[in-house]
Amino acid sequence: MNMVTCVVFSLVLDTAGQEEFGAMREQYMRTGEGFLLVFSVTDRGSFEEIYKFQRQILRVKDRDEFPMILIGNKADLDHQRQVTQEEGQQLARQLKVTYMEASAKIRMNVDQAFHELVRVIRKFQENLSSFTRTNTERKRQERLPLCHFLRIP
Repeated sequence: MNMVTCVVFSLVLDTAGQEEFGAMREQYMRTGEGFLLVFSVTDRGSFEEIYKFQRQILRVKDRDEFPMILIGNKADLDHQRQVTQEEGQQLARQLKVTYMEASAKIRMNVDQAFHELVRVIRKFQENLSSFTRTNTERKRQERLPLCHFLRIP
């Protein structure tokens, strides 16, 4: 099998809860190919806002589904937890997305979340194009490069 490596660039934009960034948020939603929906497991309010952001993304994209992953952040702060893992999993099932818990502080599942998002994006794009692809294009698709993230300081 011929493996080719490609570079995936990611832009992380954290504007949740900051209404002054509402217009900018929608602009990034228009151009984004996938989204991490992140809430703090120590803040029930951030968890309750997720549904609104997911609906906003779907509205901006004019789609019923789009590549997204639900992330419960601050999983290292179990003693301060306000949202259970079961609640996160239940919301993910409702939204039809993958659920992961992470901790940016101790770098638990951070890279894995981005890798999973790339996998979900690629699967979504393959499904979109599978309706119109010819056999030749299918063979080319099977040789798509394996992608890795580069962290740019």
